[in-house]
Amino acid sequence: MSPVATPSKPKARVAKSTTDSPEPAGRGRAAVKSGAALTLSSKNYSSWSLRGWLMARFAGLAFDEVIVGPDDADARQEILLLSPSIRVPCLTHDGIKVWDTLAIGEYLAEVVPDSGLLPADRAARAHCRAICGEMHSGFSSLRSALPMNLKGDFPGHKVWTRALADIDRITKIWNECIEQYGGPFLFGEQRCMADAMYAPVATRFLTYHVKLDRTSLLYCGRIMAMPEMKEWTAAAKLEPDEIDELDMDF
Repeated sequence: MSPVATPSKPKARVAKSTTDSPEPAGRGRAAVKSGAALTLSSKNYSSWSLRGWLMARFAGLAFDEVIVGPDDADARQEILLLSPSIRVPCLTHDGIKVWDTLAIGEYLAEVVPDSGLLPADRAARAHCRAICGEMHSGFSSLRSALPMNLKGDFPGHKVWTRALADIDRITKIWNECIEQYGGPFLFGEQRCMADAMYAPVATRFLTYHVKLDRTSLLYCGRIMAMPEMKEWTAAAKLEPDEIDELDMDF
């Protein structure tokens, strides 16, 4: 039987305004107006919500979180990879609504051009956009085999062959970027859109104890050590909602 959720009345709650991160999130914090809202799904399971949330935090955006629970049919289908479009997260800012994660990053980079979401150098910027696009449209085998689950811990998990190819490609991207731009993040010292796009992958690698090369393992550690990731993970672990299809036991 397909694990598609039955339609239910959408439930949403507005969380506290997110205005300041524990450390400077970007050079353009003052340039963004407050009063924005970011619609998110489960913090434990929704990798796309995490990507959009990190981009907004890196840009220094002040925003309210509007949480749509995984009991909402549309949100549930997206988390379970059963929806052809990703509509969460959705950013509302200055009367403008942007509901695609990559588009949210590009929008924020326009609104706060000195935020560091995109590298200043044209070649690096093109490189950043390319690997963000690759994450946005690819790696479906990885998504299916290693769903994001911040509460989970699955040592000895068997990874499918196709997912192994995705893992090899991702770690190659990480190694090339860190070697070329010097780290500690993918495009140097500044966290950018690419780090937000690949952050959920770092959580997956740790959840399922994926064997990694030293550079990739250190990069995962840097991602998880960010104050924003600690904040998100703490909130995820407090979520009462569960999705049985993703609550695997190995």
